[in-house]
Amino acid sequence: MNTNRRSFIKKTLSASALMAVGGSTVSMASTKSDKGASSNGVVVGKSPKKEVLYKQTAEWEAFYKASY
Repeated sequence: MNTNRRSFIKKTLSASALMAVGGSTVSMASTKSDKGASSNGVVVGKSPKKEVLYKQTAEWEAFYKASY
């Protein structure tokens, strides 16, 4: 009886692992975009980019006043 349970668990786990691998492969293939797929939101290219590190907002002013 224990061997039946163990074999069932082994088969179930192997089938679920195969389904997970297949599902992740399909989802990765369907999420391709035209440009910058591996840039993680960073603008890439050869032209000079304007890098904005700070925009003056009320929240930032409150943060800077509290930090002094």
